[in-house]
Amino acid sequence: MIQNPKRYTITAALPYTNGPIHIGHLAGVYVPSDIYSRYLRLQGKDVAFICGSDEHGVAISMKAKKEGITPQEVIDKYDGIIRKSFQDFGISFDNYSRTSAKIHHDTASDFFRKLYDNGDFIEETTEQLYDAKADQFLADRFVIGTCPKCGNEEAYGDQCEKCGSTLNATDLINPKSTITGETPILKATKHWFLPLNRYEDFLREWILVGHKNDWKPNVYGQVKSWIDGGLEPRAVTRDLDWGIDVPVEGAEGKKLYVWFDAPIGYISSTKEWALREGKDWEPYWKSQDTKLVHFIGKDNIVFHCVIFPAMLKAEGSYILPDNVPANEFLNLEGNKLSTSKNWAVWLHEYLEDFPDKQDVLRYALTSNAPETKDNDFTWKDFQARNNNELVAIFGNFINRVVVLTNKYYDGIVPEPNEFSEVDEATFAELKAYPAVIASSVERYRFREALGELMNVARLGNKYLADEEPWKVIKDNPERVKTQMYVALQIASALSVLAEPFLPFTSEKLKKILNATPSSISTFGITDETAVLAEARNNTGLSWNDISENSDLIPAGHKIGEAELLFAKIEDEEIQKQIDKLEATKTANKAENKKAEPQKDLIQYEDFAKMDLRVGTILEAEKMPKANKLLVLKVDTGIDVRTIVSGIAESFTPEEIVGRKVTVLVNLAPRALRGVESQGMILMTTNAEGKLVFVNPDAEVGSGETIN
Repeated sequence: MIQNPKRYTITAALPYTNGPIHIGHLAGVYVPSDIYSRYLRLQGKDVAFICGSDEHGVAISMKAKKEGITPQEVIDKYDGIIRKSFQDFGISFDNYSRTSAKIHHDTASDFFRKLYDNGDFIEETTEQLYDAKADQFLADRFVIGTCPKCGNEEAYGDQCEKCGSTLNATDLINPKSTITGETPILKATKHWFLPLNRYEDFLREWILVGHKNDWKPNVYGQVKSWIDGGLEPRAVTRDLDWGIDVPVEGAEGKKLYVWFDAPIGYISSTKEWALREGKDWEPYWKSQDTKLVHFIGKDNIVFHCVIFPAMLKAEGSYILPDNVPANEFLNLEGNKLSTSKNWAVWLHEYLEDFPDKQDVLRYALTSNAPETKDNDFTWKDFQARNNNELVAIFGNFINRVVVLTNKYYDGIVPEPNEFSEVDEATFAELKAYPAVIASSVERYRFREALGELMNVARLGNKYLADEEPWKVIKDNPERVKTQMYVALQIASALSVLAEPFLPFTSEKLKKILNATPSSISTFGITDETAVLAEARNNTGLSWNDISENSDLIPAGHKIGEAELLFAKIEDEEIQKQIDKLEATKTANKAENKKAEPQKDLIQYEDFAKMDLRVGTILEAEKMPKANKLLVLKVDTGIDVRTIVSGIAESFTPEEIVGRKVTVLVNLAPRALRGVESQGMILMTTNAEGKLVFVNPDAEVGSGETIN
């Protein structure tokens, strides 16, 4: 672990541009990396916070084919959505690039070429699946077939999503091309491989020995498992029609494998930022006094801890990551987040549904962050954290302080009198919090750090509750001046300490207090943004001031009027989101529902035995002590008869009186709960699982036969 680095390079996993950003991405990568970057800037550190869109690979091609557009249209569409979402959410990237940019193509090509010229690759000719009709080699995801391990008939060429087994496309039984439906053939093709086995000793020493005590157990454990299992050469090129051309002769039609080019995107994005800012990019990637930190999800641990470091080691001039604080997965309402199944809370939709509530989501995701184990996001928990914590604790304290200051002193910070023991103890506790919060952040324990921030607000609430200035004002107004001065110091401290976690709230609070901002909340991520250096360097209250001074907001300073920092979220707003997810669940069931297999063949004579007629329901009532049964009087055209039907959970008696139904009239009578049922009404189920009547599509009279 690097001590006292001169600068920080912080990378956030490049989001893949085959879909928008969802809360799983935010909880795993973008919120924690933003907290860390904002915190470091408040310390006056030299920070390069780097990200960009990952725009190559087979998933892009698949999305393009599915939507009937070009790969370029796919990446432009989702890069736009992602970029705006980050910007509106306030993620403070110093640069947000894209891997389709020329600077990235050049950087990745040069990187490959250097390793190639150094002899770091292995060339191998292997047989891969080929779709003769489409005239192309098939990437793993373009092949579907039967899993050899569990028999799932819809396993992909890289993984069976039913049993979770990792596969090769050639392992599949009865493989089919997803492009044409044809059975692929095996065809020889040449590719280049990075021999990871050469770097096994280096990785074992660097990680398993060097980072045993400072990397997160979930990261260390996964890496150890990989290294202990033995490393094998890994292909760095693919037969694809979308990506970066392999920059060597004899590689026509081949592209750099997306896993190889994507992490190089951190480097090219840094170059882009440095060019714009007039800086030298190399110290941020090549100086030993730079601390490099990768923020990723757990599905990318191996790439960032084994493969990318092996690439950097092979190149020879780059530093290695000091830490890779990967989080686990966030589930949604008890189920795994899934982009393909639309089981997600999409960031751009959240921002539309909950305007000006960026910090509420940041708070909910951080306080429930999957730092050491998978966690579950629920809308009810989101609501509770807003109403019971942000509104009731943080917002309540600030509101009371500002309202009372305006009421008693016209918004002027009062001159304090002598401090009591309680006042001094409160100041002492307040001064300790910056170091406590800093310690948690620097150990990547953001959930813990946020809890300590809320303890500052709790300190303020307790102080006011114990001191009761609204009572003391009657008998000892001089004492109240001191009490309100102390409370205002806590409020001022919160405006700074909250900034990494709740940047919009921080800026709003500074505005209420008429305080000078110490930095800006959102730095923007458009290509034109020069990061507003002037605003960044603005001299206001600093993090360290809180530890060192008691006079954070001076007597005589005029604050603004009170306004609510947080608003209560009502049940109706939450129910709307729950209903949206339920609709998604229903749609997925309908899409994935398979027709039941055909029953055994019958002869026409068997069918002719059934007497199916159109009937009309004349009466309906619930069967006593039976939840599912209705007792119906049905006019069949030949008689009026009693039929017991298990439809009470889908229909009320009132709504079906007068309905036309299809009746099997010659079904032998059967006693149900003491009532003789004289026939059967034909039903089926809709996409929502609700029973519906099988009816003729035109008006016909009771008794008409169905042939």
